[in-house]
Amino acid sequence: MSISFVRIDDRVIHGQLITRWAKELPCDGIVAIDDAVAADPLLSSVMKGAVSDTKVWLFDTATAIEKLPKVIASEKRYFVIGKSPITLQRIEQAGISLKNSNGKINVGPMSARANTTTIGPNQSVTQDEAAAFDWLSEHGHAIEFRLVPDASFYTWQDARQKLK
Repeated sequence: MSISFVRIDDRVIHGQLITRWAKELPCDGIVAIDDAVAADPLLSSVMKGAVSDTKVWLFDTATAIEKLPKVIASEKRYFVIGKSPITLQRIEQAGISLKNSNGKINVGPMSARANTTTIGPNQSVTQDEAAAFDWLSEHGHAIEFRLVPDASFYTWQDARQKLK
């Protein structure tokens, strides 16, 4: 399968992703998906600059929906990173499966913002994000909150209890 890792991370691309996750789960390229990042040339340049030896594509959601079938059909291994679970839900609702070789959606940092509930260390969600996690879970995705590969983790089902 060409998607080797799927992650939700509000920083999108950063050093920890490259130094820790890419060493654990090698990849040939990174597909990052976020409408705001893709629309900002400076931020896009910074994100691409964080990765020196791996090809990076930054797409808005509509472009990702158009291009991901080619990524999935490839024999190469790609990370798919979205800034929000809502983005991944929109991609799946468009008929594109984000099932990957490790069978999980990994969730990294989701910083505290207005109208969020903290569900774990450096992980907070809005009601809309919680609904997207529910949808992804109901559609067969195992969701694992783990900042780095060797850290402990908890599941969406565990985190969901904190929202009641």
